[in-house]
Amino acid sequence: MTATCSPLRRVVNVLAVSLPLGWRLAIYLVAGIAAGISNGIAGGGTFITFPTMLALGVPAIQANVSSTVGVLPSYLGGLRGFREELRTRMPLVRRLLPACLVGTALGTALLLRGSPTTFRAIVPWLIGGATILFALSPLVTKRLAHIDHAHPTRRWALQVGVFLVAVYGGYFGAGLGIMLLAVMGLTLPDDLDTVQGLRSALSTVINAVAALVFLFRGHLAVEAVIMLLMGTAIGGWLGTVLIKKLRPNTVRALIVAIGAATAIRLAV
Repeated sequence: MTATCSPLRRVVNVLAVSLPLGWRLAIYLVAGIAAGISNGIAGGGTFITFPTMLALGVPAIQANVSSTVGVLPSYLGGLRGFREELRTRMPLVRRLLPACLVGTALGTALLLRGSPTTFRAIVPWLIGGATILFALSPLVTKRLAHIDHAHPTRRWALQVGVFLVAVYGGYFGAGLGIMLLAVMGLTLPDDLDTVQGLRSALSTVINAVAALVFLFRGHLAVEAVIMLLMGTAIGGWLGTVLIKKLRPNTVRALIVAIGAATAIRLAV
């Protein structure tokens, strides 16, 4: 398989590199807008930016770290769009900060120093499992209704879940938002809008920490990062505007669809 694909991959890379700079920048900008819209809704924007950079000849690790930095603005739109919902839940965000910081640091270390083979093999399963959990969370929540939301089990489940998601976010990040939604949907009593706001806040923290590490330790594709920063800022705002106008059931269906598509694409 490798022998068959390698010549084709080399041809694709040569063609991609030979594209005029203006076309490359335009492609990065469009990918950034699409990724921003996806992140504004549920996450999964890295699934768009990462393969785009691979297709344009950027090496995999460089594409990964560049994508992490480039999608950061897409989460800021969610912070603005859900600021009312977040206002009363900021104490919870502060309590979850240590789990986010430590988990993200561990994830970036795994990427920069460890072997990615095993971890990448389980990524589609992680996203697929999180998508199923989120889809079933209303039913699971009903079954767990007898357990008070102040119960230590729920609090520990939330902390551990956010920590594990942060490790994944520091390593790769595609589907980060969906994983956070699944964890919080099972452990918190909040409505979907509030959970979306929390997802935006925690995603911003995780992505910002990873981006900061990669700015110093990763070799960034500068032209890609600049265009992605612009595109994801636009797309993140559009995605948040869209998600605020839709009904909760429609939002849930969109999130499940994005999660399923991300898991299937990464598994192929």
